[in-house]
Amino acid sequence: MTMAHTLTPTADPATDIDDVARLVSPDGARVADPDLDRWIADVDVETVRGLYRDMALVRRIDAEGVALQRQGQLGLWAPCRGQEAVQVGTARALRADDFAFPSYREIGVNHVRGAKPADFVLAWRGESHSTYDPYEINTATPQIIIGAQSLHAVGYAMGIQRDGTDQVAAAYFGDGASSQGDVNEAMVFASSFRAPVVFVCTNNQWAISEPVTVQAKFPIAGRAPGFGIPSLRVDGNDVLACLAAMRWAVQNARAGGGPAFIEAVTYRMGPHTTSDDPTRYRDKEEVERWAARDPLARIEALLRAQDAFDEEFSRSVAAEADDLAAEVRAAAIGAKTLPPLSVLDHVYAEPHSGLEEQGRWFGAYLDGFADDEDGSGR
Repeated sequence: MTMAHTLTPTADPATDIDDVARLVSPDGARVADPDLDRWIADVDVETVRGLYRDMALVRRIDAEGVALQRQGQLGLWAPCRGQEAVQVGTARALRADDFAFPSYREIGVNHVRGAKPADFVLAWRGESHSTYDPYEINTATPQIIIGAQSLHAVGYAMGIQRDGTDQVAAAYFGDGASSQGDVNEAMVFASSFRAPVVFVCTNNQWAISEPVTVQAKFPIAGRAPGFGIPSLRVDGNDVLACLAAMRWAVQNARAGGGPAFIEAVTYRMGPHTTSDDPTRYRDKEEVERWAARDPLARIEALLRAQDAFDEEFSRSVAAEADDLAAEVRAAAIGAKTLPPLSVLDHVYAEPHSGLEEQGRWFGAYLDGFADDEDGSGR
């Protein structure tokens, strides 16, 4: 099973943003695509409403995370505004027993997989190494090291092969990570062993302050066939296209066809993280152009054209989003800070002498900040 959207050899990965497969145009009109249509033949209006609801909830979680960081409740936050369609659409194509390997920005993937409100904030607050048990929601701890999760996903997929089951692993990374050795090495292994893994590259146009044109003179999806991996370049602001593309890729992997690669072309509307100022390197006009391609507004327009988006539905989604945001905020503000030495807990499965030595050193270091008994601080 193969499917690859035709890529123009001279295409510019940033300016030729319409050289993508899509099912819903930026103005909300349903368009036909011979490759993608059959993969969403079962998608009805209620399913589309559900996808919209997912994206709206993810956007609200994201807004709350930014606000909490600005108020000093979180140390950092990596916004995902503008990328909700990629995350929700692809994650909804996974089975519950598949395993996702996200980066630090996949708020929507974690939401779809079943993360609880506290799971979105406690690690960014510094209260926990990982805020959920990966095996409860079959999603790995979000990876900070750029691209490392691609190797983890391929290794897990090779384990699936040896178990003789039909699960699939999914690796999520950005356009910047596609230049990392880890991602390319992962693709070599995946292709060589026909591992059941899907690579989802979220091309949001910027790797921190470097535009995608600096590292890619050709659409990123065009790299995968060089590894023997079929690829598809889709409109990352079109949740239906992302759902269809992922269904194709997952089925290909599940049926023994090996890995597949999806490049979802989208845009990071906010900063790289809350420590970043994107106004220093991005044009206002560029941001405004992409704002007109908003993934939520696109699906709202599609639903309104089908008389499936009314005030009652809008209010119910907004109320659910507000409730979820309140839970996220309560989890952050109500978090109990553990003793500093607890940072060494659960680093290893079993205690050992090296860890004990580190604990003694760290304890002595912390004691150095304590005031003396007379309170002089000397």
